[in-house]
Amino acid sequence: MKLRVGYELVYECPQPTPMMLMLNTHYSRVQDVTLADLLVVDPPVAITQYRDGFGNLCSRIVAPQGRISLSTTALLDIADTPETPEPYGEQSPVEALPDECLVFLLGSRYCETDLLSEIAWKLFGHAPQGRGRVQAVCDFVHQHITFGYDYARPTKTAWQVYHERQGVCRDFAHLAVTLCRALNIPARYCTGYISDVGLPPPYSPMDFAAWFEAYVGGCWQTFDARNNAPRIGRVLMARGRDAVDVAISNTFGPTKLIKFDVHCAPE
Repeated sequence: MKLRVGYELVYECPQPTPMMLMLNTHYSRVQDVTLADLLVVDPPVAITQYRDGFGNLCSRIVAPQGRISLSTTALLDIADTPETPEPYGEQSPVEALPDECLVFLLGSRYCETDLLSEIAWKLFGHAPQGRGRVQAVCDFVHQHITFGYDYARPTKTAWQVYHERQGVCRDFAHLAVTLCRALNIPARYCTGYISDVGLPPPYSPMDFAAWFEAYVGGCWQTFDARNNAPRIGRVLMARGRDAVDVAISNTFGPTKLIKFDVHCAPE
């Protein structure tokens, strides 16, 4: 199935403003790409790129005073069937984990493992280890939090999400990631596109989505506490410890986002 993804973001800048952007699909999807998502900037400015410590492609620009548009479109050849779990789901003891997994056991800006550790073991200490325990976390978070865009807050942490019981997809992901880490299961935050293919209408306005990956069965496996069901057309853009590491834009000066349009649909 051909899936077209992309966006148009328009910012208003009262002065020249350096920006750091994370707006490309992840290199792990390169074999699926038939039309690459090249970043288009209007008015044109110089773009430099680098890969961060998590392998995400980042772009640097200096936006001029006034309005600047950031856009792209890409075409991917994807499976037209829902996601299926990996064949193995056992949990590795901490001492046997690969070195690169250890950072994803630690607390981070939005994931306070120290505050939620006791709660995590009380809720899930008797759940089957490995993928079964991660799924138990997803089931709990999915049922515990009420979704709504009015509940979004850029400073909201997993601890606050747990107590407020409201949030958007990033809050579902932060809480699930934190509970998994507290249970000694490495977990990392992911962002990208998720299509509505296979779902009945009505459809909400398209947005970037958040989910997470947990290290079970000797590999990183995808979990989604917000939707808590297999999806068709999940396209990774970036992954990291939490939302801090995968922000679509960091602006180093006053800016105003005046247009935000995301598309993800079959061609």
